[in-house]
Amino acid sequence: MKVTEINSHEYHAFYSTYISKVPKSVSLIDGYKTGEKRILDFFKAIPKNKLIYRYAPNKWSIKEIFQHIIDTERVFIYRCFTIARHDKTSLAGFEQDDYIAPSNADKKTIDDLVEEYKAVRLNSIVLLKSLDDDDLKFIGNANGSQISGRAAAFIILGHEIHHLEVIKERYL
Repeated sequence: MKVTEINSHEYHAFYSTYISKVPKSVSLIDGYKTGEKRILDFFKAIPKNKLIYRYAPNKWSIKEIFQHIIDTERVFIYRCFTIARHDKTSLAGFEQDDYIAPSNADKKTIDDLVEEYKAVRLNSIVLLKSLDDDDLKFIGNANGSQISGRAAAFIILGHEIHHLEVIKERYL
């Protein structure tokens, strides 16, 4: 399954920013494996003294962005799972800023964040391998909008690409 197979009715227009960042030729599982390597190489290469840098007051540190990537994957893979299981429950949105302070990301080591990311990513890959195309195409509702399981899964990939671009542009 490739991102080009997703129709615009499968997700809210807000997410087109993320969907558009996913390479068109990548399959879902390969995208997760490639993304994992990209994320781990990227964050491991950042000097330790830059990890708590903020480019402006009230902006997240690099560690907090990494935590946000992890937390967002948790939320969206849960959406993917729930929808792919044909659950018609309307899933709540999440306020990303509310998750940062209690995460204590700046107190974690980069190794802690890497371990957490790897565990979440492995969970996502194992789940995605267990789902068939028809189930991933199922349309559910999250945050008041229609979304398919596969759109939720691809949004994760585009979301992490987006944040790497932000870090390169504003932090490094």
